[in-house]
Amino acid sequence: MNTHSIRFRLTAWHASLLIGVFLLLGALMYFGLKHYLEASLGQTQMRRARQIGGTLVANLQPKDETNLVSEIKSLYAPETNDRFIRVTRPDGSVLYASGQPKDLSFNPAGLPVLKERPEKESLRKEMLPDGRALLIAAINYAATSGQRYLVEVGSPTISMETMLGQLRLQLLIGLPIVVLVAVGGGYLLVARALAPVEQITRKAEQITQHNLSERLPVPRSADELERLSLSLNHMISRMEEGLLNSKRFVADASHELRTPLTVLRSELENLVVREGWTAEMPECLGSLLEEVERLAKIVERLFALSRLDAGEAQAEWVRFNLAELAATTADQMNLMAEDKGIAVTCKSSLEIAVEGDRARLKQVVVNLLDNAIKYTPKGGTVHLSVRSHNGHAILEVADSGIGIPPEALPHVFERFFRVDQARSSDLGGAGLGLAIVKSICAAHGAEVEVESKLSQGSLFRVKLPLAGKKP
Repeated sequence: MNTHSIRFRLTAWHASLLIGVFLLLGALMYFGLKHYLEASLGQTQMRRARQIGGTLVANLQPKDETNLVSEIKSLYAPETNDRFIRVTRPDGSVLYASGQPKDLSFNPAGLPVLKERPEKESLRKEMLPDGRALLIAAINYAATSGQRYLVEVGSPTISMETMLGQLRLQLLIGLPIVVLVAVGGGYLLVARALAPVEQITRKAEQITQHNLSERLPVPRSADELERLSLSLNHMISRMEEGLLNSKRFVADASHELRTPLTVLRSELENLVVREGWTAEMPECLGSLLEEVERLAKIVERLFALSRLDAGEAQAEWVRFNLAELAATTADQMNLMAEDKGIAVTCKSSLEIAVEGDRARLKQVVVNLLDNAIKYTPKGGTVHLSVRSHNGHAILEVADSGIGIPPEALPHVFERFFRVDQARSSDLGGAGLGLAIVKSICAAHGAEVEVESKLSQGSLFRVKLPLAGKKP
């Protein structure tokens, strides 16, 4: 048995608790009953001593002492009733002492006389040679003659000890039963409580990367186990989504790299079989350079995504003015826009301070502007704005381009996703620019969203915490 297991520890704790409660209640019951029986026996002896004092000693005259002895014998018969009665004169001499009881439980002659008389009443316990006890009540009673007689009445505690012994025996017999019930019941209760955990464990061992679509059983108990199962299922969902994204990423990357590699291979094979330098050679070499450049861009962006996934974006955070960065970047991109006949405007506040990787956030602005210019027809406009609102810096890039279909909006930030595959390839896009924007924003605790209508343009909005504000 594993003594470190939860089942063993819970069972041991449950059994220990029940045994402790049983022992505590047993002790309280035993000592409570003992106290009650002693008090009851003491009160009985005290009441009998008062009765003797009030009826026989109260009017006692020295000449009537003989009559007292006969009256005590006739009225109380201490030897027959196994009681002890003794009346002592003021000078300490014994007026009357009962004889040995019928059960021979004690010897009255061996009981010492009190050296100091109580002022009125007292109760004491005298230990007998056999280990038993005699409970004696004493009362210092004044007779009408002025003499004060000490009346002692006692009774052995045999009946009380017999009852307490029976209780001890019952407790000793009951303790093993309680132990068995506590251990057995605790084991069954713990086993039943941990049954859902066993089911979750068995199911978890069956889930691999090939069947991540399966989920753990959720006990409908509205407790910690249900919350644990739900949390684990959510974790498995995230793992499944991450694995699917990785597989899709590898497939898309392979597809994107296959096309330029095929073109390169074909052009190189043509160069090999051709004899001498022909007029098509420069054009063929130019095509090869374009494909090489495209490959280089894809690899560079893949490398950037891998570094972002590794948390590299948080390595060089500084405080800087986002408005100034956006305005400078817009001026740099304006040259490319003029070649297409597109007007790029920028509106920003004087200073909007943020914290982050300046180079990466500039890449966000560049990618959004490049995307807007790329898909905006000649004569269109691209507008960049930066402002602050509710503790956040808001960067917006709006264009009057071709727009994005509603069904494509949820996927625009996915890696290698392109709304129009053919047109995007012609424009040199690989579907990684917006994915890089999404990764950079996530690394900076920022949000990025898009609004678009076909033939009316698109609006990309980045919401970044201001400097000093926690994301």
